[in-house]
Amino acid sequence: MSFIVEPYNICLLGCIYKVKLVLSHIKLILLFTVDMFLGKVRIVKHSKKLELFETSRQLVLPFVYAPKFHSSQFINAPSNSVARVWLGLDVSSKVNPCWPDNRLAIWGEAGTGKTHLLQIWAEKKSALYLTGSVFDSDLSLNWYDFIEKFKAKAIVIDDADIITNSFEMLHLLNIAKELLLPIVLGGRYPPARWKFNLPDLASRLRAMTAVEIEKPEDELLTILLLRLIAERQLVVSTSVIEWLNLYLPRSASTIREAVRLLDEAALSKGSGITKSLAAIILKGIIQ
Repeated sequence: MSFIVEPYNICLLGCIYKVKLVLSHIKLILLFTVDMFLGKVRIVKHSKKLELFETSRQLVLPFVYAPKFHSSQFINAPSNSVARVWLGLDVSSKVNPCWPDNRLAIWGEAGTGKTHLLQIWAEKKSALYLTGSVFDSDLSLNWYDFIEKFKAKAIVIDDADIITNSFEMLHLLNIAKELLLPIVLGGRYPPARWKFNLPDLASRLRAMTAVEIEKPEDELLTILLLRLIAERQLVVSTSVIEWLNLYLPRSASTIREAVRLLDEAALSKGSGITKSLAAIILKGIIQ
C-alpha cells in the first residue's frame, strides 16, 4: 500500500506485447460498437459533470477528470521497458535492479506514463508518494514523523523538476539515505538539467541514475486514444476513431488534450462526436 500526499492536503494518507495491444484494441472497439448499436447518442455522466439547462442554451459545470492509474491498466511497451526493468516491474526480467545510493530518476515527456509507473511502484513498495508542488518555498516538515506515521518503506517524488525549495529537497534526500530508503524522482527532463541553486543538491542529482521513458509507439498511442475515450465515457464511432488516429499528432500529451476538448464539446452541445465536430474543435491540433 502506498501513501499519496497531495499538495493541498499533505497530511492525507497518502510476441506477448503485441497480443496484449491487439486484444486491448479489439475489446475497446467492441465496447464502442455495442454502444452505437444500442443507439446511445451520449452518456449522461452524473458522477463527473452536472448539466444545467437554461432556455435553448446548455450550460456545463465541469468537474475535474481524474485519470486511473491502476497497475492492470498500464500498457507495457518497448518505449517503457527500460524504466520497468530499473523499477523491478518487468516480470519477464531476471535482473535485480541496484541503484547507486538507492536513488533513481525516471524522466520523459508529458503523457508517456511516468506518473502511472511511479504510482505502481509506490504501491508495490509501500512508499510515501509526494508531488513536487508539495515542496513549497515556505514548507518546513518533520519528514521523520511522516515516514514513521505512514510506515513508509520508500519515497517517490513526482514532478521533482518543478521543486523550488532546494533545501527541503536536499534534506529529504539525506533522510532517505540515512534511513536506507530507496527514493525515486520523476520529471520531464533528466536531473542534470533541473535548475536548482544549491550546488550540493545539483551535484547529487547529476550523480543519480537517470532512465528515460521514450516516446510511445504508434500502437501504444492508438490504445491510449481508445482508453481515454472509454474513461470519459464518450461514444465515438469507429470511423471517427480512425479519423482521429490518422490526423492527430503522434504525441501522448496532444492526444490527451484532444480527447479533453472533444469531451467538453460533446457535453456542451449535447450531441455525439462526429468528424465535422472534431474537425472544428481540433482545428488548431490536427495535422
